[in-house]
Amino acid sequence: MSDPEKRTIDTLREGAVQAINASDLDDKTRLAQQTATRWFARTLSLRSPLDSPVSDRPGRPQKPDLLPPRMVKKRGLNSPAGRIALLHAIAHIELNAIDLALDIVARFASEPVPQSFFDGWMQVAFEEAKHFLLVRERLRALGADYGDLPAHDGLWQAAHDTRNDLTARLAVVPLILEARGLDVTPSLQSKMRQSGDLESAGVLDIIYNDEKKHVAIGAKWFRFLCHRQNKNPQEAFRQLVRANFRGQVKPPFNDLARAEAGLTPSFYRNLTSANAS
Repeated sequence: MSDPEKRTIDTLREGAVQAINASDLDDKTRLAQQTATRWFARTLSLRSPLDSPVSDRPGRPQKPDLLPPRMVKKRGLNSPAGRIALLHAIAHIELNAIDLALDIVARFASEPVPQSFFDGWMQVAFEEAKHFLLVRERLRALGADYGDLPAHDGLWQAAHDTRNDLTARLAVVPLILEARGLDVTPSLQSKMRQSGDLESAGVLDIIYNDEKKHVAIGAKWFRFLCHRQNKNPQEAFRQLVRANFRGQVKPPFNDLARAEAGLTPSFYRNLTSANAS
């Protein structure tokens, strides 16, 4: 699949849209990081009436095959094949995370928020691209590559479901999906080390430390919007998650890492029983 005809990138929104649309993953990561760098250098304006429209789906290569989550096999980490499968799943998560961060910027570029809002999400996009490249490099070192195994398509559904509401997007993507990464990654780091794969554990260390910052960015701006709307952030969070998140909010929770990111238990503890019903 060839990418759409590219326009000159003069705005942050245009750069974000072109990165989202790129089906070649080298192009996608390069465009994401170059757009972030140019935005930080203030050589791009925020938006223009001439910007390309924001896509409903990101560009993707022909592989991997996308399956419903329940059909993607889970494997243990005590074999090379199991570790490759885990890294492949993480690469897929990080690829979606690039597009999710870019989509927040592109889709909500007309929202009345401070410029620092876009600074934060372009930093997230830059780092998610870094994560994808690190995991893909590790896969290749193990004799595999992204696209070799099936993956699931559930992550992008969260973006589609919250495409019309920035507050809902922040509740679901950074404060549910990314926060879940804080819960599960420490045990994966430990299992990688136990298996002797210190290189993969080192990649997970980088991702884990960056993801804490990403959840913190989400929590900061979620609170900002709630306060501007005179809403209690914890109550608004629970209402938005119940209305917009199809999955379950379930323990175990990494309460310490979540709290470091500004996501205290008062946000999510009362959701566990409600979403499980």
